[in-house]
Amino acid sequence: MPVSEGKAREESVGELNGKVKTAAVPREVGCLYSGSRFVGMQRSGRNSYEVTVQIQHVDLRESFLCGYLNIKGLTEDWPDLSTFFEAEVIGPKYSFLTRKWDADETIDREHWSKFPDFKAHEGLLNKDQAVYSFAQQNVIFMRWKEHFLVPDHRIKSITGASFAGFYYIAYNKAESTITGFYFHQNSELFQHLSLKHVPDKHFPAYEFR
Repeated sequence: MPVSEGKAREESVGELNGKVKTAAVPREVGCLYSGSRFVGMQRSGRNSYEVTVQIQHVDLRESFLCGYLNIKGLTEDWPDLSTFFEAEVIGPKYSFLTRKWDADETIDREHWSKFPDFKAHEGLLNKDQAVYSFAQQNVIFMRWKEHFLVPDHRIKSITGASFAGFYYIAYNKAESTITGFYFHQNSELFQHLSLKHVPDKHFPAYEFR
């Protein structure tokens, strides 16, 4: 079924006695669709790096998306670095608590609190039975975990760079923007990612199923 940018999609996720009704969760929403592209910067201290994110597949019914993250100028040996990442979408399947990747509740709270829109949902942080209904909200929260280097997936580490951590992510539907903060226990805290959607110039993106 073809899906194009900006098309209204049915959204319905609710809570009832701690159980989630997901009968009409959309596969894609807003600018989160297969083939979508975002560009912007990642700031680390006084340095800024150009970033491009290419979304490859989106299935919000499974609280999932994946894609490629490209960052330029991060190291001299790797001036153009691309990684493959997968996302956990906060909602019926994933809670705000990470419980892995060296992130405990304190780390989660510190990073999620960097997003202004999280304040209204802070009470959900340590309540597994309370589910964030992302389809009814303007902001979709996610975790992006980089898995391997592209195109050579055999490379596990790079001098001067790390993809062992993950990003706390907030996608704003109304503004078509993505904001993120990178976390790894041995990296500088709160490296800031700021991305803006790139509109399709000629044709809408289609995914056939």
